Amino acid sequence: MESVSTKEKDNMTYRKRKSEETTSSSTSKIGKIEENSSESCLSQPSDQSVHEVITYEPSSLPAVHYDPDTTEPISCSLKSLDELLSWKRNEASPFNVATVPLASRYPPLHSCPRRTLVSHDMMGGYLEDRFIQGAEVEMPYVFYHWEYIDIFNYFSHQMVTIPPAVWTNAAHKHGVLSIGTFITEWTDGEKICEAFLADEESYRAAADKLVQISHCYGFDGWLINIENGLSETAVKNTGPFLRYLTDQMHERVPGSVVIWYDSVLKNGSLQWQNELNDDNRMFFDACDGIFTNYNWTEQSLEWMKSYSGAQGRFADIYVGVDVFARGKVVGGKFETNKALELIRKYEFSTAIFAPGWVYECHEKADFRQNQDKFWNLLSDFVYIHRPSSSLPFISSFCQGFGKSMYWRGQVEMKRSWFNLHAQEIQPLYLSESMANGGWLRTRGCSEDAWIGGSSLMVEGMIPSGLSEVCARIFSLHIPLAPKTFVSFVYKPQVGVKISLELKTIDGPLCTFSGTEEIASSSVFPEALEADNQLVEQFAQNCGRWTLDGWTARCFLLKMVGCSLRDVCIRVSRDEGDEDVSFNCRIGEIMLLDAESLQAPLQSVEGICVNDVVWHTATSNGDGHTLKVLLNATLRWQYPIQQVRHFRIHWRHLRGPDPRIPPGPLTLIGRSYSTLYRVVELEVPAAPGLIELVVEPVSREGFRVPEAQWGRRTLSYSASSSHNPSV
Repeated sequence: MESVSTKEKDNMTYRKRKSEETTSSSTSKIGKIEENSSESCLSQPSDQSVHEVITYEPSSLPAVHYDPDTTEPISCSLKSLDELLSWKRNEASPFNVATVPLASRYPPLHSCPRRTLVSHDMMGGYLEDRFIQGAEVEMPYVFYHWEYIDIFNYFSHQMVTIPPAVWTNAAHKHGVLSIGTFITEWTDGEKICEAFLADEESYRAAADKLVQISHCYGFDGWLINIENGLSETAVKNTGPFLRYLTDQMHERVPGSVVIWYDSVLKNGSLQWQNELNDDNRMFFDACDGIFTNYNWTEQSLEWMKSYSGAQGRFADIYVGVDVFARGKVVGGKFETNKALELIRKYEFSTAIFAPGWVYECHEKADFRQNQDKFWNLLSDFVYIHRPSSSLPFISSFCQGFGKSMYWRGQVEMKRSWFNLHAQEIQPLYLSESMANGGWLRTRGCSEDAWIGGSSLMVEGMIPSGLSEVCARIFSLHIPLAPKTFVSFVYKPQVGVKISLELKTIDGPLCTFSGTEEIASSSVFPEALEADNQLVEQFAQNCGRWTLDGWTARCFLLKMVGCSLRDVCIRVSRDEGDEDVSFNCRIGEIMLLDAESLQAPLQSVEGICVNDVVWHTATSNGDGHTLKVLLNATLRWQYPIQQVRHFRIHWRHLRGPDPRIPPGPLTLIGRSYSTLYRVVELEVPAAPGLIELVVEPVSREGFRVPEAQWGRRTLSYSASSSHNPSV
């Protein structure tokens, strides 16, 4: 498998920091990793302050998991067989553990007859996405057409590529599997394979570590890519290695997959086949699927369709498509649809390699436009998968980056940012042409947002002779409550009317898991007035906000035994019959069980501070005054499934000058799990006392009373034996 870029990662300049969002790890998995932590939360009684003596010693945190300069948590790979075999769970990074469980969707992977795998290969991997708490990036690469794909593979040329948690969380939120890569190449690869494929004990030891890593970090399997020749002994053990790895993955990580890349033959030679045949079938039979090389022809597909070894497993054959179109290939670039058309003609799955071509080879300012164009061209050859969770269903359309961070239409943090943990359930991005010159499009836009970094623009032209147009923005499979409360936030345009249309199916079809369309019924929910009891309760839960040009409407949907199938935005002309151009910004849609408006919110518990590192730097003013910079990890307890994110605040309580009063709460950043790394926080000179505060924000965005926030005070004093130096 060829890399998109030959530029060495070590020579690249990364745009990093400042982290302004956050992520981390599920409570249960963090607990496993922290059992041997140097400082347990149990050693910090909740009613006592933590005390630190400032010393400017080099950080003792492992450099593979924390940036050596700032101590920001980072994702990383394993580069050697020794690193793999010596890997220990208690030395894993708690920050890189995925916190989002795999969401259910229709059709699920096992019943999808033609699947789509995306292999993300970009410039060596681990770019800005390696900063787990986010990075300050003006226009990053993100993926947001999750409804079209089944499996996301994070690819690099490091031996063991562990997907950054930001990607696994974003994939899981949409019901997409996230898998890592195990790769060996060339002469070094031959030596590695000779070692771990020497005998049963050796290959089982390597496989066991791969299983443990996947289980620990919360991702869903492996692409196995052996791109070097194998000795007779090594190739004899490759099939048993794959079978053992696959069986163990299925046992430890239900729903996981192990996929073999088309490279080595049964005789051990390295010779890409571009198809499944007798020479590579033994590897296919030992795992969950094969990812073929890219230089196939229609004759290859036709032959595989009749090949006995493929019968009953067409969905497990992922025909590779190189979007960079290197070599003699079908399609690629903006003609990738030609490849998919042929692949689907013969009823196979596909593996799309390096779709980041739309980012790497074009102007970054046009990224969204080119990405939408690429996937719209493929839309006829991929399934639209429907999220199928229970209520609530909520999305503010945030794509995981932006020019500012918004909260209810107001700028909360004004700077460019990138953090896929913040990506919310993504809508359908469509582009349609109509008769008489009419058109309709939906796209993400960072110029303004309700929550997060982007909103959904619905734009187009209603042609003469047509009274309205309708944009389907979500395809879902979500059971409704007897009383479903709907909140809809948007910015309208003069000259058109905006209405919300929901499409539902009846109870007997609610368990349907096929791929064909089902007839649905359109429902226009009952609008509620501001003095309605439910609206008043909702407003009380949300707290005060300023609409500032946004319109917020509430509805009540009364239906028994039904599921929501589609969410549509209907745009109609106010009057007349002339052509009408429009653009409407959709900020958020939320569907809740009306009963949940009364549900109590929980308190943050068990907050503790550890892994403290002190830095110093000169002040920007006179160049002589030294600043004191705090780096520390916060941990706490809270039901993660109940929150959208946590806001992390701090304030100064007492410093060396008693005349200076306590300061106000100041926002540091956001966390998307019960873990946060405070990085380079400037605090008053010692001696001092500060407070670190964790504010939960519910999934619905409801305000949690301040009395239920988590708080921990930290006092600090200067060391008598250490002088700060820059």
